[in-house]
Amino acid sequence: MKYFFIVGEASGDLHASYLIKSIKTQDHEADVVGWGGDLMEAEGMKLLHHYKDSAFMGFVEVLQNLSTIKRNFAICKSDILEYCPDVLILVDYAGFNLKMAAFAKQNGIKVFYYIAPKTWAWKENRVKSLRKNVDQLYVIFPFEKDYFSTFHIPTYYLGNPLMDELDFEKTELEKETFFKRNNLDNRPMIALIPGSRNQEIQNLLPVMLSVTDHYPDYQFVIAGAPGQTEAIYQPIVKEKKIPVIFNQGKEIMKYASAALITSGTATLEAALFKLPHVICYKGNPITIFIGRLLIRSIKFIGLTNLVMDKSVNAELIQKEVNKDNLIAHLNRLLFDKDCQEQLKDDYEQLHQKMGTPGASQRIARHMIEALQK
Repeated sequence: MKYFFIVGEASGDLHASYLIKSIKTQDHEADVVGWGGDLMEAEGMKLLHHYKDSAFMGFVEVLQNLSTIKRNFAICKSDILEYCPDVLILVDYAGFNLKMAAFAKQNGIKVFYYIAPKTWAWKENRVKSLRKNVDQLYVIFPFEKDYFSTFHIPTYYLGNPLMDELDFEKTELEKETFFKRNNLDNRPMIALIPGSRNQEIQNLLPVMLSVTDHYPDYQFVIAGAPGQTEAIYQPIVKEKKIPVIFNQGKEIMKYASAALITSGTATLEAALFKLPHVICYKGNPITIFIGRLLIRSIKFIGLTNLVMDKSVNAELIQKEVNKDNLIAHLNRLLFDKDCQEQLKDDYEQLHQKMGTPGASQRIARHMIEALQK
């Protein structure tokens, strides 16, 4: 069968790569093309367009790049029609993918949506689009199945792919080797993980770096995002001697003592690695203002907090992301024994809620069986 994927960011590239791998092990004649990233290409997908060339986030940012986005829509539609897939598999990236779902439906192409748009956070107009244009919806959190099923959308929860993708006990490098390879000394490590998009890095890395001089007994590292290069980081890091480490995210999360992390999938990954961290979000002020007008009443932005339905990790938004607040919260993570014990208990409960490995294989099997009917 012929599969066309559309992914718009690094986390989607990771999830989709595991799904492609699982599809290919179960459908030996699978032909996979699409828009995505390096990880998907490594699993045998023919890459037509890289997500890093179209990763725009926020209302203002989208308006500023409207001509590029319109051109991407046209190119993607042409790619889909030329390939004529048996199924279009959309991964997250709602602003782009919901429009492509409507286009595919109009052209008689089956649509599977993997990793649902966060309509439980935003106004529910997107639910109507899902119900109208998506044949099957695959969600990765238990509470999402109950939510979407109330709108009569065929919804399936078969586990969370992070449980496949993150081997929490095994890493590529032992701690001593990891430290030596990256020219780190014996001090404990604090990780700065400022996101994968250019604008996230530019918005958050400077303020994250502002705390480094406050902790002389610790060394800091920056987790380089997939699809990025040193060029995006160095103008921000400047004279600070802080390494940017690429392709070693597991090791960073396993061996760090604490972290400052941009809101997104990485915060959930960190919690599953039992890494104490602060969740940070800082965007264009106009984007945030519009978002607060549109967003529905939810208590948290962090995925761990949403899954646990309580405040596990501190969330700092906009002006709250400042040097004093970051230091205050890091101090709790590093030096407050009660805080550390509570986090340990919460992270254990999170593992139980997230279920067992094998989600990617189960989802692939379900998709293939649906296409064979």
